[in-house]
Amino acid sequence: MLSTTVKSVVLAAALAIGGTALAQDKLLNVSYDVAREFYKDYNAAFVAHYKKTTGKDVKIDQSHAGSSAQARAVNDGLEADVVTFNTTTDVQFLADNGVVAKDWVNQFPHSAAPTASTMLFLVRNGNPKNIKDWEDLTRPDVKVVVVNPKTGGNGRYAYLGAWGSVREKGGSDADAADFIAKLYKNVPVLAKGGRDATATFLQRNIGDVLITFESEVVSVEREFGKGKVDAVYPSASIIAENPVAVVQRTVAKRGSGELAKAYLDYLYSDEAQEIAAKHAIRPRSEAVLKKHQDQFKPIQQFAVSKYFGSLAEAQKVHFNDGGQFDKLYQGAK
Repeated sequence: MLSTTVKSVVLAAALAIGGTALAQDKLLNVSYDVAREFYKDYNAAFVAHYKKTTGKDVKIDQSHAGSSAQARAVNDGLEADVVTFNTTTDVQFLADNGVVAKDWVNQFPHSAAPTASTMLFLVRNGNPKNIKDWEDLTRPDVKVVVVNPKTGGNGRYAYLGAWGSVREKGGSDADAADFIAKLYKNVPVLAKGGRDATATFLQRNIGDVLITFESEVVSVEREFGKGKVDAVYPSASIIAENPVAVVQRTVAKRGSGELAKAYLDYLYSDEAQEIAAKHAIRPRSEAVLKKHQDQFKPIQQFAVSKYFGSLAEAQKVHFNDGGQFDKLYQGAK
């Protein structure tokens, strides 16, 4: 009887250990819409690195959609081990709800943002509407494709970039509000996320200009071929940080915390930063950025904090229900 009991205990322990090991062999990265190609390449590099350094095999699954929609899905129960978003408010939303650590911003370098981007314009080949800067987007002959700022970080940065461009030239907040109203009057449809916006522009052939992340240029060329669009860098644009965090709720349940941290840590490696540059995502490594200075054109950039305090404050003022965006967009229509 004792022998049977001991065997049962040992078997149970072995199954528990095996179950934990199995759980640690797999991660789900829930990310924003236009990062899928970057993370596909990064995941392959990380899997090889992890195998080389630990001897263990690991599988990384990806989920991509608008950043804010993804944050809500994780909050509602989607079991992500890590989140890699394009706006800090989406991570902070999860922190406020106890899904990620309260001090998530201090858990990795560069305020937990291993990469960054900026907003630019994609126009049709040859730039037939001669679009050069933000003010051209308010012309009556121009139709603009942009993400809904209430569903995706891409859209929020586009809105804040447009607003800030007015301030950069000495305009007031009232001037910026007028400009935003004129711009969104030229928006025929608000896209759900970055990839939906690209499809609207190139597959449905709607609009003359797409406001999107710098990194989308590479994705468009890969999917649709070179020569479909031209990239136009405005005179000034916003710095868009791409924050990351471990989802404490999930890793505590799965025992995947160590692997999740290793996955996010490796985003700061030279190999990962080079992969980011390959996908036109701005690396935070000064050395890697310098190597690719011909690719990342100099542009006058401003931080969110310069005109909006923080993304959290911008969310309250501009993007919450009844905020500035709702008022200006409804007024424009």
